[in-house]
Amino acid sequence: MISKIHRLLTISTAMLVASSAIAAAEPSADLIAAAKKEGTLTTIALPHNWCGYGDVIAAFKAKYGIEVNELNPDAGSGDEVEAIRANKGNKGPQAPDVIDVGLSFGPTAKKEGLLQPYKVSTWDSIPDSNKDAEGYWYGDYYGVLTFVTNKDIVKNPPKDWADLLKPEYANTVSLAGDPRTSNQAVQAVYAAGLAAGEKDATKAGAAGLDYFAKLNKAGNFVPVIGKSASLAQGATPIVVAWDYNGLEWRDGLKGNPPVDVTVPASGVLAGVYVQAISAFAPHPNAAKLWMEFLYSDEGQIGWLKGYCHPIRFNDLAKNKKIPQELLDKLPPAAAYEKAVFPTLDEQAAGKAAITTKWDSVVGSNVQ
Repeated sequence: MISKIHRLLTISTAMLVASSAIAAAEPSADLIAAAKKEGTLTTIALPHNWCGYGDVIAAFKAKYGIEVNELNPDAGSGDEVEAIRANKGNKGPQAPDVIDVGLSFGPTAKKEGLLQPYKVSTWDSIPDSNKDAEGYWYGDYYGVLTFVTNKDIVKNPPKDWADLLKPEYANTVSLAGDPRTSNQAVQAVYAAGLAAGEKDATKAGAAGLDYFAKLNKAGNFVPVIGKSASLAQGATPIVVAWDYNGLEWRDGLKGNPPVDVTVPASGVLAGVYVQAISAFAPHPNAAKLWMEFLYSDEGQIGWLKGYCHPIRFNDLAKNKKIPQELLDKLPPAAAYEKAVFPTLDEQAAGKAAITTKWDSVVGSNVQ
């Protein structure tokens, strides 16, 4: 018995040491030197007001003295992949080294041979469900669906999906999009299905539709697309939206009205973006160093300052690496421990059920 206990303690200590080493990992001197020799990193689709990217890019430049050539900040994920495809033989300034895209674009770009593998030093602290096992793409940050509440109108903000069905929330609940076309709204319906206890994607979609049918029948659902303005004006006092949207609305409104952003107690659904390096990157070492920076504690906290939860968030929170003043601006860290990351197949199955049957099951024209 003593030997078993001793062995367990030894293993636990080793795991703690390994975890600490992962978090403290730094890029090699050789990689830094090679990246500096290249001198430039070419990014694409990174607006400075998205996920704190303005400060993240500035910090990378200051730390390593590498110039950042920023292509088309307002491009979408499809544009990013097309930029790699169109510049396969081009080593000039129009060829991106790295991309930051929606989850579905990682696997498809890998399949097309547009990406190259690279595993950052903190690789083991990235959840397995959010990375390609071979290192071709890896989750970078995510948001979870929350209840964004105008507290001037709703004095008791809802804490879970079941709360929204209560009479006190009559004519208050909206979605941040049309569930027949908006991914954010589709995921909200899917999350409601998860909260009902369904795990099968198709059944979760159906359960979410049933939930919103009840919400609509109760007179609690408002068929208006919820935004910052409608939230403030009181047309949509409760909006189901990604946390980073809700937190930006809260800050932008500056207390007029006061806004509460609540992660539900159940049905916590996350939407993740992914990073990857172009297979044809003109500056492959700068690209790898950029990834090392993004997945370091400093880079991850940089995203968090922009209200996008970094993929290593639970690891950082557990190891008390997040500044308290930043945590104070966010919903409780423990609320994110329950986050569910649907696979691409699960997302597709849920979306098909929701978009095709919203009209027949819920019967509310959101616009």
